[in-house]
Amino acid sequence: MKLPFLAVVLSSVALATFAMQPSLAQNAFTPDQVKYGPAPPFLSPGSQLAVLEGDPMASSGDFTIRLKMPDGYKVAPHTHPNRENVTVLSGTLKVGMGDQFDGSKMAAFPAGSFAYMDPSMHHYAAASGETVVQIHGTSPVKFNYINPADDPSPKK
Repeated sequence: MKLPFLAVVLSSVALATFAMQPSLAQNAFTPDQVKYGPAPPFLSPGSQLAVLEGDPMASSGDFTIRLKMPDGYKVAPHTHPNRENVTVLSGTLKVGMGDQFDGSKMAAFPAGSFAYMDPSMHHYAAASGETVVQIHGTSPVKFNYINPADDPSPKK
């Protein structure tokens, strides 16, 4: 059944109007609206972070962030106090398990992959090609490096 031309036009206008509603505009993003900035100091320089939802540094609450990493970027072995849910949006995220970074023991996860790390699971990661991952979970975001010398945070 074909819709009359006017019905198609009106449907398109209704969808466009819905998409532009102020309440939706505050909590929906097209890729060009995602604003990246420097990642927090507990990550090595070179990556960029965008907060899509919530406050990842709050003491509680949900969050969704995106992390953009350049080719070859590495995150040393670490754990998190809360479950970490990761979706690879672009590039390839390589992940290894354990207390020592070993590139030969990493699995490659291309765009479209999903993984979750339970609390206290020892893991490490690297980017193959520029890689963007989306991470969601419960605040606070915290990296507990297995070897404290791997923590890039400024030392007090």
